[in-house]
Amino acid sequence: MRILALDIGGTSIKAAAWEDGILSPIQEYDTNAHQGGVVVLQRVENILESMGACDAIGISTAGQIDSEKGIVRYANENMPGYTGLEIASTLRKRFHVPVKVENDVNAAAIGEGIGGAARKYDTYLCLTYGTGVGGAVVLNKELYTGSGGVAGEVGSMITHGIKASHTDERSGYYEEYASTKALIANVQRIDPSIRNGRELFQKMECPDVRKVVDEWIWEISNGLVTLLHIFNPQCIVLGGGVMQQEYVVQCVEDVTKRRAMPVFKDVVFCRAHLGNTAGIWGIIFLTLEELKKS
Repeated sequence: MRILALDIGGTSIKAAAWEDGILSPIQEYDTNAHQGGVVVLQRVENILESMGACDAIGISTAGQIDSEKGIVRYANENMPGYTGLEIASTLRKRFHVPVKVENDVNAAAIGEGIGGAARKYDTYLCLTYGTGVGGAVVLNKELYTGSGGVAGEVGSMITHGIKASHTDERSGYYEEYASTKALIANVQRIDPSIRNGRELFQKMECPDVRKVVDEWIWEISNGLVTLLHIFNPQCIVLGGGVMQQEYVVQCVEDVTKRRAMPVFKDVVFCRAHLGNTAGIWGIIFLTLEELKKS
């Protein structure tokens, strides 16, 4: 059995071949998302063509995905023209093999559950903090995707409803305050030279910088307390480059548990372990499961 697996993000496409339990080295290509969805899909086809014959294809991708039909339900302006693309049917016609398509955070969550941070748990949440905030819900080892296949849009929780404007009904969202993008924007008001998380944490000895980080951690907790009380997970996996900072993960756990009801405080917090391979491993597993069903 040979499966070709791709993880399509706004910046890069990661690709690897899985054959009888062995994963080839992951290759990385520029997505060139600004050229539009059709061009991205053509690029995907070319990458797959270069990888040789296979028995199935697994695609982990950004955007809201109807995983039953393999269609992009919605993608934001970072990937113009991606909404509506029929990825699964397009690739099936080209390569004549089964194709499984899943949202990238969902795939990464499954990867972490199979061989990463959540492997000991049946019910867990996986959140990634970057330009936005992505989320996935796993209940009893199964993805919870909702009635339309797009559950887990935690970045769109309204955590600041009192500040939402009647003229801007999409204001007050969690990711406006808890994303890494929001953190960097806030810290640049103090030190405009800070361009990313790495540079920020090199200046944590500055009291004003640390204050911004601590306020951002509180914003992360705003969403996590709500999710913890709704889903009662065994584990919450925190992903994204900034979560490699032990200070952040520890403070997020401390603040969230202080604010949670006592019965919920047994939850385990941990950093994602698989890094940029999580989506690849997750989509391989999901593809194998799809093949078993068919």
